[in-house]
Formats: sequence, structure tokens, C-alpha cells
Amino acid sequence: MTTWVENPSGGRERGPRGIARAWIEVLVRPQQFFRNGVAPGDQAPGLVFGVAVAVAYTIGLFSFAPERIPALAGGPAVSALIALTAVALVIAPATLHLTAALQTAILMIAVRDRGGVSETVQVIAYAAAPCIFVGIPSAPLRLVCTLYAAALLVVGLREVHGTTTGRAVIAAAVPATLLFGSAFGGVDAAMAVLRLAGII
Repeated sequence: MTTWVENPSGGRERGPRGIARAWIEVLVRPQQFFRNGVAPGDQAPGLVFGVAVAVAYTIGLFSFAPERIPALAGGPAVSALIALTAVALVIAPATLHLTAALQTAILMIAVRDRGGVSETVQVIAYAAAPCIFVGIPSAPLRLVCTLYAAALLVVGLREVHGTTTGRAVIAAAVPATLLFGSAFGGVDAAMAVLRLAGII
């Protein structure tokens, strides 16, 4: 689950420019992006993309809510730097691969002929693209972003693993709830929106 190829057939462009292009493409043309931009064994661009999204989310969270910075050492600035380093090197990659492992296990049950684990890692990483904005303290924005991310996961699973939309929805339900609903705060945002609307 941690390997990639140097010269993949297809796959994504490396570097900051590649990350920016992938972010725009997956948001604007997700079906085409997942069909053409995910290559077997080529995890490096996807992993870097997922880490970049997580770091951007954390920076936004700390910027708008400094009280969320963990008290680690040397004051808020040093603590924030340590936390961001932990997100980039440990938390984001571990979360991505654990989610991919769960998603793979579900796909083994839901989809007979499917792509490999590497493709699943990439799909989850790129599906998180809208979550770059969820650090902004707006419940409606966070809800829209996390719902869009869940929809991108469905599209990605359908295109990459060659299954139906219905099966992709079923396969994505639990991983999307855990990652986008819990880790990125989509469930809390939904509850806040419902409270604002006077529904609950």
C-alpha cells in the first residue's frame, strides 16, 4: 500500500503545479479526472495530494480557531508547527491508508471485478479535494464541502473500479461517513445547519 512507480502509464503530474491542476480538475471534471488520472501503482501524487489537503485544512482550522492549536511546547506558534508536521508526516498518511484498507475490504464484498488497493488510495485522496475549505468556521460551507467530497468518492469508486453508481454509494457509505463526516466534521456541520434552520 505504500509503493509507487517512477514512470507510470498515466497518473498525475508531480510537484505543486500537478497538485493545483489535480485539485481543479477533480472539482470541475471528476468523472474524466478519475477515469484518466488514476494509474495502478502510482500512489505518490495521490498521497501528496491527500497530505496537502489535510495540511491546508489544519492551517485553516488553526488560523480561524487558535484555541484548537494543541498545547505542545514553546507557545502557540511552535505548537502549531509541531501539529502541522505531525499531520503531514503521520496523521494524514495513516488516516488515508486506514480508510483505504476499510474501503478495500468493503469493495471486496460489493464489487466483483475491481481495481487494486493503490487505485483506492488515490480515489480517497483526490475525493478529499473540497475539504481544503472545511477549516473555515462556517457550518453550511463545511457541510457542502464534505457532501461534495463524499459525492466525489462515489464517482471515483464507480469510474476506477468499474461498478454501478448504486454499488459505489453502498461501498462508500461507511468510509465517507468516517472520513468526511467525522474527521472533517461533516456530521457536526449538518447538525449545526439543522439547528440554524430550526429543524432540531
